[in-house]
Amino acid sequence: MPALGKHRRTTSFSLGRGLAAVTAGGAVLALPVVGAATAFAAPAPAPQHRAEAPASVASAVNSAVRAAPATHSVASGETLSKIAREYSVSGGWKALYEGNRKVIGGNPDLIQPGITLTIGTGTDKASPAADREAAEDRADRSQRTAVAPVAAEAAYTDDLDGWIRESLAVMAEHGIPGSYDGIYRNIMRESSGNPAAINNWDSNAAKGTPSKGLLQVIDPTFQAYHVPGTSTDSYDPVANITAACNYAADRYGSIDNVFGPY
Repeated sequence: MPALGKHRRTTSFSLGRGLAAVTAGGAVLALPVVGAATAFAAPAPAPQHRAEAPASVASAVNSAVRAAPATHSVASGETLSKIAREYSVSGGWKALYEGNRKVIGGNPDLIQPGITLTIGTGTDKASPAADREAAEDRADRSQRTAVAPVAAEAAYTDDLDGWIRESLAVMAEHGIPGSYDGIYRNIMRESSGNPAAINNWDSNAAKGTPSKGLLQVIDPTFQAYHVPGTSTDSYDPVANITAACNYAADRYGSIDNVFGPY
């Protein structure tokens, strides 16, 4: 009877994706392992998704940024007209004044250095409430003017104070910059407040065009810068002041910037 054979336990070790079995005869067999890749491979990382804001939220944020108004700190010598031109304000200095009436006060020609003005982007539509308020304000002013024009005219006294204040009102309607103090200072230097003052001795007088009135305006300048709605007489106090301020605004930016012969 043949001797009983000794049986060795099959030794297995990993060969890449399979197992190698060593048989009793010494042969090595590579045995594939079904599902080995799935059993031993590391799990694939979950895809990472970047959180994004909904389109409606992004749109609202962008709109808010675009609609954010600018601000401007008023420097000495600046006027509403100059600032409106600098920022290309739709509606000019009047729109700038209406949007900052509480900060500026009742006189658009007198803006204090250091105050901060809010300046819209020029593309934003006003709210319905603001539109209604502006319309009511315009209607109220129109009604006051239509009902009592005589009372409005009677508000100005027939003296230097009244002439300056009436001139400022006319200037405001035409967008001409200037303040009470600037006008008064130049009047006192040029004519000492005498509306009939005339200069018959300087070079202009020698050419036949003497300086006349409160702000000593020669006739060619008065005619070139005459403001519609005022008298055509260069000695008329209101007409003389407004024409002179119109000229000063064109040449110096404002009568407030004039501190000597001009």
